[in-house]
Amino acid sequence: MRALAATATVAGAAIALLAVPSAASADPGAPVVLAANTLPVVIANLQTWVMGILAAVATLFLVLAGVYWATAGGDPAQVDKAKGALKNALIGYGLAVLAPILLEVVKGIVGG
Repeated sequence: MRALAATATVAGAAIALLAVPSAASADPGAPVVLAANTLPVVIANLQTWVMGILAAVATLFLVLAGVYWATAGGDPAQVDKAKGALKNALIGYGLAVLAPILLEVVKGIVGG
C-alpha cells in the first residue's frame, strides 16, 4: 500500500511539473521590459487613489456624525462628539479637494 501511495505521489508531482509551463521554455535572449509608468502617470494614479481614500474616510466620518447626532437624545457630550466627527468629515472632504494641488506641489519638488 505504501509503495502504491509513493508511486502515486511521484507520478502526481511529475504530471504537475509537466502541466505547468516553466521558465525553461522562455526565450533567454529576449530583453526584459518592466512595465513601469512614467512619473506623471504615477503621480496622476496617486492623485486618484488619494482623493478616493480621503473621500471614503470623510464619508465614513459624515455617517458617524449623523449616527451620533441622531442617537444623542439631548446629551451634550454626544452632540459634541457628533460635531467633532462632522468637523473631521469636512476636513477630509477639504483635503480630497486639495489633493490635486498638493500633488502638483510634490510634482514640482521632484521635477516631474
